[in-house]
Amino acid sequence: MEETRTNINWYPGHMAKTKREIDKLLPIVDIVYELIDSRIPNSSRIEDIDNIVKNKPRIIVMTKSDLCDLTETKKWIDKYESEGHKVVLVNLNDNNDYKKVLTATKEITADLNAKRAAKGLKEKDIHALVVGIPNVGKSTFINRLAGKKVANVGNKPGVTTNLTWLKTNAGVLLLDTPGILWPKFKNAEIALNLASMSAISSDVVDHDEVAIHILNKLDKYYNNILLERYNVSHVNNDDIMETYETIGKRLGALISGGEVDTNRVSTQIISDLRTENIKGITFDRI
Repeated sequence: MEETRTNINWYPGHMAKTKREIDKLLPIVDIVYELIDSRIPNSSRIEDIDNIVKNKPRIIVMTKSDLCDLTETKKWIDKYESEGHKVVLVNLNDNNDYKKVLTATKEITADLNAKRAAKGLKEKDIHALVVGIPNVGKSTFINRLAGKKVANVGNKPGVTTNLTWLKTNAGVLLLDTPGILWPKFKNAEIALNLASMSAISSDVVDHDEVAIHILNKLDKYYNNILLERYNVSHVNNDDIMETYETIGKRLGALISGGEVDTNRVSTQIISDLRTENIKGITFDRI
């Protein structure tokens, strides 16, 4: 059966330009750090990543480990490792967790510097390409590696717009890139997962649709969070207003006359993920 595709087509020109520039710089790249969101380990992967980075050694860096459902995310780690990838799970809020990436980098590039040593050459700075979709944590990751703020950090897509080499204190030169998204999303599920985790601008996917998607994911996988946070035991998709009214009363999202402010409810649900009020979740499943 052929996969259905949404009519979403968000592919700014700077993203296409990024792919072209990466292709030019790839010959001097020693290793690739492919960053993905551990809450959506499938949805947050760049669709044509293999074509972009070719056969360069790669580490899949799963970010935001403090926000994911470790049990479910580890299933994805096992899957990617079984496919031959090196995977490192990191908490970007931990000042030392990034060191796991540096350890893995040394292991993967050991042969490169061993060959240099055999020729009497000194150890070279490793050129690492950092790629990932918007808002996956690239700038925070880079700042951790560098031990200082060298990259802009923002909770919105498109903060980085130029390719830049950044020096770290760990013998690694980082090539920061703007977040890359593919021209079309495979299906609505992926698009809504990305929107839920702030990877897509709120202008691209319907606001209420994203909020309802989040509610349904919580209902299916994390009913305890749904009940505790919103006082909802089950999402009524046949009459979603019933669910919204319950949530609106719980959150105090009311307008004059006691009517529920549905826009405010949707905004709050989306905000709860973005501000980390809801954590311990993984939406992609094996």
